[in-house]
Amino acid sequence: MGWGTNEKAVITVLAHRNATQRKQISQAYEELYKEDLLKRLESELSGDFEKAVYRWIFDPVEREAILANVAVKKGSEDYQVIVEIACVNSPAELLAMKQAYQARFKRSLEEDVASSTSGDLRKLLVALVSSYRYDGQEINTKLASSEAKILHDAIVNKAFSHDEIIRILGTRSKVQLNATFNCYKDEYSTSITKVLSGDPAKDEFLSVLRSAIRCFTSPQKYFERVLRNALNKPGTDEDGLTRVIVTRAEKDLKEIKEIYHKRNNVAIEHAVAKETSGDYKSFLLALIGN
Repeated sequence: MGWGTNEKAVITVLAHRNATQRKQISQAYEELYKEDLLKRLESELSGDFEKAVYRWIFDPVEREAILANVAVKKGSEDYQVIVEIACVNSPAELLAMKQAYQARFKRSLEEDVASSTSGDLRKLLVALVSSYRYDGQEINTKLASSEAKILHDAIVNKAFSHDEIIRILGTRSKVQLNATFNCYKDEYSTSITKVLSGDPAKDEFLSVLRSAIRCFTSPQKYFERVLRNALNKPGTDEDGLTRVIVTRAEKDLKEIKEIYHKRNNVAIEHAVAKETSGDYKSFLLALIGN
């Protein structure tokens, strides 16, 4: 079956189908043509368009396992992806993703993260991906206050990789962490991410620490920032752009779009259309408008 270049059909069919429907389409295609739809798409499409379609067609849990594996292989430039997966997902979602990772790659995400990192960065990232946090809504305000002080003391002493910082970020529930960060702001009149500022190029650990806190406090604002940086970068960071649009399209892209519009005075659709082209542009715009 020669598809020629009917990319429009690929966009029309796939961009407007949810995860369950995409799975059904893949199964039906295999039954009908006795070949794997993903492999076919890989051979027919190319470039950023192929990568975006490939990412999109997967079930969200499988997709995150693949993104995590690519990030681990790429190393330092992609540790933010590991942070996103570990800190934005619910404990149950993170566990499901780690099970999918093991089934696909015959290794655990924890061991791959550990073997591709070292020192303090390894301690932090392994703690984040290993965590199975409590997912309830209870808050211990006394604990939030005492742990805000622990964080403050460590930061004042520039002990950013202090075991206590890693313990708190690696074990506490998200609502408890947010209570602690709010206490920090009330007590010390500044947000914790502001005092952790530094040059990401020079201090990878600090950069990862800030990203983790942003993912805990407001994933949507965090992803808006990733989009903004991806679009404003000279040459456009297609990986970051594709990742956010594809992974958030069925979750909270609507909120991310609103934050982007408020922050930049331009609709994300216009920014994407300006910085991308061809089928890749059409596919992303279909997902954004979905």
